[in-house]
Amino acid sequence: MKSRLLILGLLLWSVLAQAADYASKIAPLIDQAKLSTLGKRGANSRVQKYVYWLEMARKERQDPGKVIDEAFRSVVYSKAATELTKNAMLRNLDIATKLGCLDAAGLEEMRRGKAPTVQRGPYRGDQLSVDHIIPRAVVPELDCVIANLELMPLRMNESKNATVGARQLDLAKKLYAAGLLSGRGLKVLLESPK
Repeated sequence: MKSRLLILGLLLWSVLAQAADYASKIAPLIDQAKLSTLGKRGANSRVQKYVYWLEMARKERQDPGKVIDEAFRSVVYSKAATELTKNAMLRNLDIATKLGCLDAAGLEEMRRGKAPTVQRGPYRGDQLSVDHIIPRAVVPELDCVIANLELMPLRMNESKNATVGARQLDLAKKLYAAGLLSGRGLKVLLESPK
């Protein structure tokens, strides 16, 4: 009986250690202090990289949500900012999965912060680009905010313009409440043409 408990304990420790290992790879990619020092579109490669690490964790039977939770233990975010960012990260993992970008070649590209090729759907053959949900042209301060970045086929991204709709307004209010968007940025967005 003691040996079974010991084995179960070792297995649990191994699972937790793996989750912590993936989290330690993701934490620097989403650290606000580091993100704020990046140049124009500097966070785009980080989106590709964290999706890579989340998929690696999932392949090792780790829950991506728990890996993200572990990553947030070592970076400073408010509770609301953590929730928004975690949701965006899981959404991006889901998008990459549905578009077939997590094959061996795609994962190798993402590991290096590069755009993989979309393998499924009407945008097959496109690169998987990073889109700013709230356009960078409207609110540049959101350029490197992970919760504002979403994976999207390149042709779809290029066909978008810098308009603001209900989705952008809703996200802006949430980002403001979470401390990820300044009052000035929110005002600019609310006054922008719809």
